Amino acid sequence: MPDATKAAMSIAMIHTVAGLVPTLDALARRELDDWEPFNILDESLLRNTIREGSLSKATMRRLTQYVWSAVDGGADAVLVTCSSLGPAVDAARHLCPVPLFRIDTGMALEAVSKSSRIGVLATLPTTLGPTGDVIRRAAADTGRADCRVTEELCEGAFQRLSGGDREGHDAIVVDGFRRLAPKVDLIVLAQASMANALAPLGPEPGGVPVLTSPELGMRHVRQQLSAGAPQR
Repeated sequence: MPDATKAAMSIAMIHTVAGLVPTLDALARRELDDWEPFNILDESLLRNTIREGSLSKATMRRLTQYVWSAVDGGADAVLVTCSSLGPAVDAARHLCPVPLFRIDTGMALEAVSKSSRIGVLATLPTTLGPTGDVIRRAAADTGRADCRVTEELCEGAFQRLSGGDREGHDAIVVDGFRRLAPKVDLIVLAQASMANALAPLGPEPGGVPVLTSPELGMRHVRQQLSAGAPQR
């Protein structure tokens, strides 16, 4: 039982999608039961990245400012929950005085531990590239030189979802999955919101396992913090 007289360690989560804040907050409270989470939300970080077509230096600088604001606010660790901002997290890490994590690292490590033919399915090009890159880096870091990553963009799906057309979004994601599945042995979803689209197909559609980042990412954070391992 945790010592009630000892102040809980604090983890800040930096979000770009308002709808995911309650889900990730609840997940953090479940997986990191001896840590107290608090949330920072700025949807413009992702919105600007989508509009500009890539992660700009201005957005990277702004994310770094949020990381420092979290630290100044008492965070003992920081987790960035948007995969599109992954390269900015990597750039900020060596300046951060507390462990700084990106949500997709756990998923990447799980993927390379299970398969050498990995597919990445995304609804945004700004997320597709960073997710593929973090998987390739995980493969290199763990000595999995045989890993190959195949990327598939579900073009138009994000725009459908943003316009309130969940059915249209889901249909495009399912089509993308069916194009990608024959080429790989495992698929990772670059956006957690895509999981609902594939849910009707079952847990392993066509015998192809599907990984998402929230739970795997949070478990990775828990393992790293418990072990006092280097931040990732």
